[in-house]
Amino acid sequence: MTPLALPDISPDGAVAAPTGIEELDRVLGGGLVAGSVTVLGGEPGVGKSTLVLQMLASAAAHGRISLLVAAEESGEQVRRRAGRLGAAVDGCYVLATTDLDVVISAAGQLEPSILVVDSIQAVSDTAGSSQAGSPSQVRECAGRLVRFAKNLRVATVLVGHVTKDGGLAGPRTLEHLVDTVLSFDGDRHHSLRLLSASKHRYGPTGEIGLFEMTEAGLEGLADPSALLLGDRRPGVPGSIAVPVLEGRRPIILEIQGLVGPPSAAAPRRVAQGIVGGRLALLLAVLERRCQVALAGSDVFVSTVGGLRVNEPAADLGIALALVSAVTDVAIGEDVVACGEVGLAGELRQVPATERRLAEAARLGFRRAVVPQSSPEGPAALELLRAGTLLEAVRLLLGVVPAASSGPRAGSGGGRELSDGRDVRTLVRTPPSLVS
Repeated sequence: MTPLALPDISPDGAVAAPTGIEELDRVLGGGLVAGSVTVLGGEPGVGKSTLVLQMLASAAAHGRISLLVAAEESGEQVRRRAGRLGAAVDGCYVLATTDLDVVISAAGQLEPSILVVDSIQAVSDTAGSSQAGSPSQVRECAGRLVRFAKNLRVATVLVGHVTKDGGLAGPRTLEHLVDTVLSFDGDRHHSLRLLSASKHRYGPTGEIGLFEMTEAGLEGLADPSALLLGDRRPGVPGSIAVPVLEGRRPIILEIQGLVGPPSAAAPRRVAQGIVGGRLALLLAVLERRCQVALAGSDVFVSTVGGLRVNEPAADLGIALALVSAVTDVAIGEDVVACGEVGLAGELRQVPATERRLAEAARLGFRRAVVPQSSPEGPAALELLRAGTLLEAVRLLLGVVPAASSGPRAGSGGGRELSDGRDVRTLVRTPPSLVS
């Protein structure tokens, strides 16, 4: 093979062909490239098999031959699922086998545009001595499928299991062999599903796809914020809307906080949808910098809808939700909060603030609590700037904690406000932003 000058190589061979599923194409940068190999990982029951079957049916409906290798199910099981999803279409073929030689032989004869192996841990190479699913078998089977895909220019998708810590099961070399690594996440008790790419040789990795799991299968969500805020109740203390960023996509979700008396000797700290270490940090800052007594109380924080939030942009919202819960003062339903909280109690600007605020304005929110250094937002959104968490608490909830770091005499161990009131028995005040 003769080396070619880079300008002489045509880029047309790496053009993506749409799968027909908009949210999937968004993550893939337009679709699947001929000869590319993609790994789709996710927890059992999250909907991986449903997603790939809908993808193959969509491709077949547009005249592209597709082949599904069902290594963990029978053909009849796949057919029943296809009937429920409306995916039983001509041009979509199923091969129920775990023998890799049979897979490669059948795919070579059929010459499909898209090949899906569900799952890579269930197929085996009969020439190997180890059992299916072992690291050596996964590595060898994946290697042979990659060579097959490149030689025949077949877009190939390998469905993979994940370990307890969320990584792909099998050898790490599997991720290096393939072109794209997709993660399909979601809480099986909620309908929201999130698709993201941690590696993509044919495009960016910043986009995400959002789906809702319904009885008719996975449906793309063009407006996920509407789903996440659909059942929100106004006027309830401990609730606030927060604009978060999933990939490049801003989403407004509700964060709820609840504070109560301890139910055991050691107070409980329960975080659902956020990192537990981040909650511990915010509790320490509230206790030390804002004089809000939470050390002896049970504290619960949850994101509504099953979405996991790992970025610090939700810090300000979490802290304000907890203060709202402990003071029993509701936050206005037209208010969002966005900002990172530092250990000194300062508020820091977060990336893509403009996009977050634009999404909040689009959904009808009228006020946003942001760090002092944040850029200007949409004209329809009033920015309430604060330099510290204490300033934000005063601004939004009318709470003015005392300057001293310890409890006053006769307060029963609770933190008092500057006028002598205990923060836990705070009477309501009528600032314009309080419901």
